[in-house]
Amino acid sequence: MSVTVLLAVMFLFLFFRNVKTGQYDDTYTPSVRMLFDDELVKEPKDDKNKKTKEKKISKKITKSNNN
Repeated sequence: MSVTVLLAVMFLFLFFRNVKTGQYDDTYTPSVRMLFDDELVKEPKDDKNKKTKEKKISKKITKSNNN
């Protein structure tokens, strides 16, 4: 057996043993999850085009209201 295969099997064994014993269990986060704010929705970076579209729409609305 090559050294790399032996090393990989050893790490795999250690990983499964740690998972079985609860090494990776997270007991803290579920208790404080409700205290965290929800993530904000990020706006697209293309704000320049959005603003020009809004201006065009507002001009159309004001023109239709004046007539």
